[in-house]
Amino acid sequence: MSSTALKPAVFHILLALADGDSHGYAIMQTVRQQSGGRVPLQTGSFYRHLTTLIDQGLVAEAPAPRDVDDPRRGTHYRLTPHGRRALELERRHLAALVSSMRALGKGAR
Repeated sequence: MSSTALKPAVFHILLALADGDSHGYAIMQTVRQQSGGRVPLQTGSFYRHLTTLIDQGLVAEAPAPRDVDDPRRGTHYRLTPHGRRALELERRHLAALVSSMRALGKGAR
C-alpha cells in the first residue's frame, strides 16, 4: 500500500467493510449512506473498484453467513489485514489534514 491518499470510493468501500463482511449491494448502500450521497457508486464502477481492491489484497471474498438464504445476496467480501492497515493509514492521513486545517484557522485570527 502506498502512502498516497485513497480515492474517495475506495476509502468508503474499505470503511464499509471495517465492521464486518458484507455483500456487494449492502456495501454500495453503506457507501451512499456514510458519504451522504457524495460518493456516487454505480454497479459497474463499484465492481471495478472491488476487483482492484481484491487484486491488491485489501479485500477478499468471504463465505456467506449460514443464515442468509437469499440468492440475490451473492458473494460476500471482507477486509483483509492489509486492508485494515490501509484504512488506518488513511485515517492518520486525514487526521493530519484536519490538524493542518485547524492550525491554519488559528493563524488567521
